[in-house]
Amino acid sequence: MISVVVPLLDEEHSLDALYREIADALDSQSQPFEVVFVDDGSTDGSMAALERLHAETTNVVVVHLRRNFGKAAALQAGFLEANGEVVVTIDADLQDDPAEIPQLLAKLDEGFDLVSGWKTRRNDPLTRRVFSRLFNWATAVVSGVRLHDVNCGLKVYRAEVLQGMRLYGELHRFIPVLASYRGFRVAEIPVNHRTRQHGRSRYGPERYLRGFFDLLSVTFMGRYRHRPLHLFGGIGLLMGAVGSVILLYLTFLKLWGEGIGQRPLLTLGVLLVVVGIQLVSLGLLSEMITSQHEERIDERERMNQIVEEVLR
Repeated sequence: MISVVVPLLDEEHSLDALYREIADALDSQSQPFEVVFVDDGSTDGSMAALERLHAETTNVVVVHLRRNFGKAAALQAGFLEANGEVVVTIDADLQDDPAEIPQLLAKLDEGFDLVSGWKTRRNDPLTRRVFSRLFNWATAVVSGVRLHDVNCGLKVYRAEVLQGMRLYGELHRFIPVLASYRGFRVAEIPVNHRTRQHGRSRYGPERYLRGFFDLLSVTFMGRYRHRPLHLFGGIGLLMGAVGSVILLYLTFLKLWGEGIGQRPLLTLGVLLVVVGIQLVSLGLLSEMITSQHEERIDERERMNQIVEEVLR
């Protein structure tokens, strides 16, 4: 079974054409498929169009959210309803080309767990292309996951990739990063990108700013969740070392008779040393909390094993 999850907001005029294109693309796969439409609080006629599709077909599932919760929540709701061993996500604005789905599935069969599309030629305004390129570059640098287009809506997953994954805020942008941190194999292939025909884009610079903060959160939880001292301690030691060099330099000046009491460099040196010590201390406290959390998990697992043995 292949499940196609389509989050949407006010895309009334695109839904019929999108379903037909998805059906045409997947009919060649000789596998059953379903299309899960998630209406994220649309205020136009999208819900009526989805109800018509549901009545006319046997493989359309409709999820209606009471209000606009955002794309991450819509995808999460769609993933919970999906029954397929393989899950495809695609945007409802017809800019992603459903005809690309078979080649994404073929790449998945090469042994990958997630295959993301790469819009090599984007049919978007210049400002959006510029912000997107900067965002993808920052994501690759900060996260260490090298993808050209991490936010492409056209992706294919094995179902196990999405099990236990909680999406909120702008985390839907970083599903490949989250999957990579969990040990899944991630790939990327070029896909066709089309001009928007209906509606309007809802992406702006402010979304990329919010996404950057979520990127920091994802990277911290992925890379340093089980070793926070490596992050806080590393930064703290660096700041402390710089501060110590500054104070050592001022000490030599003082020994040579120069006055240092009014120099801003003295304040900077003391501040760096103090903040460095605080960061190292924070890293140690975080390590203690993480260790206790892991111990509780181990104890819970041992208790579950004991209960299973007793029941046997």
